[in-house]
Amino acid sequence: MNFNDEEFKKFISPDCNRMTFIVEYLQKRGVKAVVMPIQGRNHIYVVFPSESYSPLYNIKTVIAHYDRFENSPGANDNSSSVYILLNWAVQLYESRMVHNIRLIFTDGEELGSGNNGTTLDFQGAFGLAGVFKRLNIINDDVYVFDCVGRGTVPVLQRTILSKKTPVKMQKRFGTLFARTQSLLQAAGKGTWVTLPVSYSDNAGFLVHGIAAVAITMLPQDEASEYMYALLKDKDLENYVTNKTIPEGRTVEELEKYIPQTWKKLHSSEDNILSLTKESIPVMERILSILADLKTLV
Repeated sequence: MNFNDEEFKKFISPDCNRMTFIVEYLQKRGVKAVVMPIQGRNHIYVVFPSESYSPLYNIKTVIAHYDRFENSPGANDNSSSVYILLNWAVQLYESRMVHNIRLIFTDGEELGSGNNGTTLDFQGAFGLAGVFKRLNIINDDVYVFDCVGRGTVPVLQRTILSKKTPVKMQKRFGTLFARTQSLLQAAGKGTWVTLPVSYSDNAGFLVHGIAAVAITMLPQDEASEYMYALLKDKDLENYVTNKTIPEGRTVEELEKYIPQTWKKLHSSEDNILSLTKESIPVMERILSILADLKTLV
């Protein structure tokens, strides 16, 4: 696959019904997908054969939001993740391997981003995570992929849990975080980083006490410059994660440090020309290792 595929171009076209596209894309390739309406959002659940699962191992829930910011092509945010995961889903189905992957494409992530004045409970994954909690599905490893179509450096979101977080949850998250570090170390061939990143669908799961990590991608030069800026400006991390502007500082002062990849998001610049083909093999390695990863229950 590549980002110049005609199917991908259809997916990012302004008039694409993205929910229908995803369901039909999978069904045409023999993979069943069902729409799960939850609190006004239409999430899409990929149905793998029962033999794809073993009760001996932990379930790995993989998530990518398919909605996009209004009036933006959404090529990187988040069509890149969705398209790569669609093709991965077909590979998993055809392989007939035991992978224990639960794959869900979520709706409404952009509504909880805070950029339009809304709050986390508007985010689609917030309602989905609530269903997980009610069903006592709280021990999954949840991996969220967001904006993975630009660059070659896997970025694991740096997450600081509240001091009020229960000890069991802290341990689950710590174990998942360490496991993900090892995964990215292997897939990135030693090139990976953990950095402050704006929350994605992982936020809704964390609020409900379910361990979830977020993975994105950056070009090497942008990742290096951002790391240096974080050391130089102590207000930057809080601004990125919480949109907090300290007294005496301005948005312009802090925004100048934000990677160009992120500045393109939610705009017309988040288009197919902004994507890099080199991102795809990195993601494919990450997903291959993830599918093979087996953690005893």
